[in-house]
Amino acid sequence: MIQEEIIQIVSNKLKLIRIENEYTQEKMAEILGVSKKTLVQIEKGRNDASWTLVVATCALFRESDTLTSILGEDPLEVIETIAHERINMQPDKTFGGKIWWKEVAKSTSYRLQQNVISQHYRILDDENYRWFSSFSKEEAEQRLKELEHNK
Repeated sequence: MIQEEIIQIVSNKLKLIRIENEYTQEKMAEILGVSKKTLVQIEKGRNDASWTLVVATCALFRESDTLTSILGEDPLEVIETIAHERINMQPDKTFGGKIWWKEVAKSTSYRLQQNVISQHYRILDDENYRWFSSFSKEEAEQRLKELEHNK
């Protein structure tokens, strides 16, 4: 996925996210920091949301069933990976990828997974801490080798 795809996807689902949370257009616009007119234009498909609005939506509604159904269990991880092109980070705890992920490779201490919705890759350790995310399989496989070598 690329930024433009995410913008299109979230723009098309913004009304569902609002309805799922039982917000009026006025309240949703207030929460997202846009005018009601802007929100209406996006909901009617006349305009797309800006990248900033998409990021805010994913951050503020990361638990939304609508968002998780289109971006997977952690919409912010997808957004961060797109924004930075990869995430090479201090490990953070995940649920281990039982629903939204397929295992691509496994080493002694780490496993490489691919998100079935966004198609991005991540590396988890045996305790389900995420060490790396990228849309590049080659980059993820290389990082898996480096992590295992440095273990």
